Amino acid sequence: MDERCENISVNSLIIVAVVLLLATGYGLWDRKQSGTINRKVDSRNLVNPTEIGSELGESATILQFSSAFCTPCRATRSTLSSIVTHYPKIKHVEVDAESNLALVRRLDIRQTPTTLFLNSDGREIARAVGAPKRQQVINALERI
Repeated sequence: MDERCENISVNSLIIVAVVLLLATGYGLWDRKQSGTINRKVDSRNLVNPTEIGSELGESATILQFSSAFCTPCRATRSTLSSIVTHYPKIKHVEVDAESNLALVRRLDIRQTPTTLFLNSDGREIARAVGAPKRQQVINALERI
């Protein structure tokens, strides 16, 4: 009976160790991916000014989807607002995801903050899920 209990304990420890290893690996991967600007987007996503309650920027628009209690959203807002002051033809527009569920569904926004980079026509050209880093945003804007 004691040998059987030892086998169960060893098996349980192995299972726990594997689960912890997989969870840690996923957490590290997710942390690295968060905020990364992805240029592989559905270019059919077209946003018009009526949907976001604001005119589009002359050369580009940075469209940020946020929610009220999202701490990374506040940091993203601050970063994006400070960056666009150096680009007069680019506009930063923040949209409350909870109040615009139809648009959120249509554009496949799955978490906040999500930032879309739109060209002057309102077509999505890049996207960042999570809080993008300042230099990543600047690099994306330089390519527009």
